[in-house]
Amino acid sequence: MGSPDNRVASDSADNTSKNDSEDDDDNGVQSPPSHPCPFSEGEKVLAFHSFVIYEAKVLKTEYQLKEWRCYVHYLGWSKTWDEWVGLDRLLKFTEENVKKQQELNEKRGTDKKASRASQTKPKNVIKGRKRKNDASKEKSAMNVEKLVSIQIPVKLKKQLVDDSEFVTHLGKLVKLPRTPNVEDILKKYLEYRLKKDVTKDESVGEIVKGLICYFDKALPAMLLYKSERQQYEELIVNDASPSSVYGAEHLLRLFVRLPELLSQANIEEETLIELQQKLVDLLKFLRKNQNAFFLSSYHVPENVETSTNNADD
Repeated sequence: MGSPDNRVASDSADNTSKNDSEDDDDNGVQSPPSHPCPFSEGEKVLAFHSFVIYEAKVLKTEYQLKEWRCYVHYLGWSKTWDEWVGLDRLLKFTEENVKKQQELNEKRGTDKKASRASQTKPKNVIKGRKRKNDASKEKSAMNVEKLVSIQIPVKLKKQLVDDSEFVTHLGKLVKLPRTPNVEDILKKYLEYRLKKDVTKDESVGEIVKGLICYFDKALPAMLLYKSERQQYEELIVNDASPSSVYGAEHLLRLFVRLPELLSQANIEEETLIELQQKLVDLLKFLRKNQNAFFLSSYHVPENVETSTNNADD
């Protein structure tokens, strides 16, 4: 399993606004909710997880940092996958949304796998040493994924939702190549940190290099929608790297998948915690430069009329 969403922002890292303070409010001052939670405990819902929509059940609700969030259990999956999610990752369990689930999962090529998994009861099938070892590996991976829980700022979550809407429903694409591209953005972040950090922490440079490497490998494998593949095949030629062609829109998608990717890496817990702090700081940098880094609208490719279904996989 994995999670979904993308969008746009401001000029330099020093140009903070009132909206930024609302997104990153760490003052601990908790005001009463202005509206009730739209989901109730025990309610069956649809939940995004790594660009796939799963059936889930709301176990708890909580109002924190001016936002409602829900603790959900993915139906048919082990309790180790239970997690707190924001309202942007939940949909009401309606006929319309179930159809949306099927369409999105089909575009990702995961509908059969997801539905099959949702019918499997782990407690009934985990028998024998091999099954137990598989369950142990899954639990270990989930522990790492929870340890590296990357909180995406509210406005970047909205960006992700808009990104999905543009591509999957409106049949539009990000116009490529992007300026600034992923390499440019991460270099700007490195320069920003080196100016601000008097200790000249070399680990930031290593993280930037690592993210570029992760992005180049992850983009064709898990960061593209079906309708974007033809564009990828046309542009990534002659040893061109994805990070030199794609921009902030696809970089933000990587942050959704990073917990899953890092769970497969052999990284010590202390290093993971430090890495998480650096990644959150990078997300704040993207948020503060949203207008400069992200597109506010996508374009309709010439060979596509209104639907993404015409694109090749």
